[in-house]
Amino acid sequence: MVSKYWSESAKLDKLAELSIKTGVALQSGQDLLITAPLEAAPLVRRLAFHAYKQGCGIVTPLYTDPEVTLLRYQNAHKDSFDKATDWLFEAMGAAFDKNTARLAIVGEDPMLLSEQNADDVGRANQAVSKASSPVRERITRFDVNWNIIAWPGMQWAKRVFPNLEDDAAQKQLAEAIFKASRLDGDDPLANWARHNANLRARTDWLNGKNFSALHFYGEGTDLFVGLAEGHEWMGGASKSRNGVTCNPNIPSEEVFTTPHALKVNGHVRSTKPLSHQGTLIEDIVVVFENGKITEAKASKGDEVFLKLIDTDEGARRLGEVALVPHSSPISQSNLLFYNTLFDENAACHIALGQCYSKCFKNGDTLSKDQIFKNGGNSSMIHVDWMIGSKNINIDGIDFDGSIIPVFRAGEWTV
Repeated sequence: MVSKYWSESAKLDKLAELSIKTGVALQSGQDLLITAPLEAAPLVRRLAFHAYKQGCGIVTPLYTDPEVTLLRYQNAHKDSFDKATDWLFEAMGAAFDKNTARLAIVGEDPMLLSEQNADDVGRANQAVSKASSPVRERITRFDVNWNIIAWPGMQWAKRVFPNLEDDAAQKQLAEAIFKASRLDGDDPLANWARHNANLRARTDWLNGKNFSALHFYGEGTDLFVGLAEGHEWMGGASKSRNGVTCNPNIPSEEVFTTPHALKVNGHVRSTKPLSHQGTLIEDIVVVFENGKITEAKASKGDEVFLKLIDTDEGARRLGEVALVPHSSPISQSNLLFYNTLFDENAACHIALGQCYSKCFKNGDTLSKDQIFKNGGNSSMIHVDWMIGSKNINIDGIDFDGSIIPVFRAGEWTV
């Protein structure tokens, strides 16, 4: 699509303004680090415009090029796949220590690596997971304000709308992104203020109930998810350790908290494909015993998934559980986005790996040992996959064993 279309897109400009003012909630004088696919440059430029208008110090964009990524898999020596840019992640961690805000743009082809050697892909993913710990730890601790938004990448658009011509597919995906991001109407900022209030009402109810566990059942799933001691539900706007209240995900329809890493039992089946690092993983089925995955399989992408859960000890345990009604706007669009930012907001989901320390009462004051003692998981990965649908029920279980319906047929009961 010609660049003039994007330079004149009012909605793209609205998305950029929303991201800066409500998403990352950039503060005057604060620097901003942006990571993005190369073709998302038009959005990056609009973000830079609004960031500098907001008083930003320096905007630093880091671009990725899918063609360069493919060249590596097609030509690199085998030992390349055990390497990652640890020096870059260390520099990003240092930037966050200096209060630089973080903004990530997704939009890559979700199946970019689907035809590449699965062992190479798995090894490269593990290397990145290990090297990126300076970034992951600071983000999961909410050290700084951060935000993720989406760009309608051409190859991604062709996956979502395979029957449309290229330009038409990209425009259609752009409209779907804009709608899911609540850009409708004259004032998206006000839309998000109302949406955040609704999500806060959900988290207040759940925090008031203080369940000991959740029971998911239906459609091939029968899973008991124990909740961490002192867990706290969050959703929508969240206050980071630097005191800034931001919206990490745009879009976002979820409320989420920390499971107990040792108290998850039963079996669960994915209800949507997981797109992970360029590989599509479908029909995931796992069995948990005392918090740990003891059996796992997938009908597609099985080798990559098994490599993922062997990243480290915590990769086989849960770090997040999230509730999303089947009636969410993204679910009702009936689109499969092949992108976790969107698909996780169409269904309840769980995440393997690292927990969010913020999802504990007074979490920003807890040490790693205290988080572990309370049931929080530690890992080099954090990967969400979807387990909810209109056929899934959820019960909240009190400490006395009594049961309170939370979801019926995929919808809130309250």
